[in-house]
Amino acid sequence: MPFDNSNISLKEIELLEHKYLMKYWYFLKFAEDEMVRGLQSMDEIRADWDGLYGGDGNISQFDVGCERIVYALLNGKIAGQPNSNPVSSDLFFEVEDAFIHIDLKSVTTNEGTIRNNSGQINDNIGDFNTSIFIGENQNSYHGNMIINEGRSNERTDVYSPNLPTYYTKKNGDKKITLTYFVCLLNSGVTLKSELISIMCMPNGRLAEHYLHRPLKAGKNPGKTRFNFSKIPTFELLDGNKKRVRIIHKNDMMSDWVKEKLKFYFDNFDPMIEE
Repeated sequence: MPFDNSNISLKEIELLEHKYLMKYWYFLKFAEDEMVRGLQSMDEIRADWDGLYGGDGNISQFDVGCERIVYALLNGKIAGQPNSNPVSSDLFFEVEDAFIHIDLKSVTTNEGTIRNNSGQINDNIGDFNTSIFIGENQNSYHGNMIINEGRSNERTDVYSPNLPTYYTKKNGDKKITLTYFVCLLNSGVTLKSELISIMCMPNGRLAEHYLHRPLKAGKNPGKTRFNFSKIPTFELLDGNKKRVRIIHKNDMMSDWVKEKLKFYFDNFDPMIEE
């Protein structure tokens, strides 16, 4: 008889989301030292590549290397059958009760050291600390984005991702879609990893409960961000279970970065095991 969890309750969806979030958090937490060493390994041969990659302020020089290190860990040791579907996150695989998407988001901060022509601080940390950019091929959350919420020019835009809420196989199996993001904040000043987290974006069926809250309009029309600061917990589960888990934090980060990451430190204790 075909496997089918396409019509499970919203609470059961959250139970699955939490189950795999904790599985990947435990694994990455176990591999924390290995991951951080890998992320810093580029510095050992910097003289051979410096100036050949990345823009002003070291904004993008971390991205490719971060992906290589994190995906090598996950690909080599996370159980699951990889799937070649091109409409997916960078990691897409099947497990016994779900199809799972994992994507990596890397952001570089200049720690407030760069200012624009008006004298205002120009930094990318806002792309990390309360919401992250997501692509249509990385989530299944069809919903509304409230533009200019609370203002006289408020409007509602419909956001339509490309992923289904569940997948149907030729043999009749139907398995729920789960979405995760591994997020890395790097410093272009110290060349250290400031914070690494993993988070779960709700399956599209959970729009019945969360409504527009997980979505925040992106910089370009039709694009969206996962507004995780608005839904920091699995609200249908008991015990204040978090949708975001801290894998690594730099204990020597500057006060400026620490203040910008206040939402993380006020809401997500990296050592609490639920």
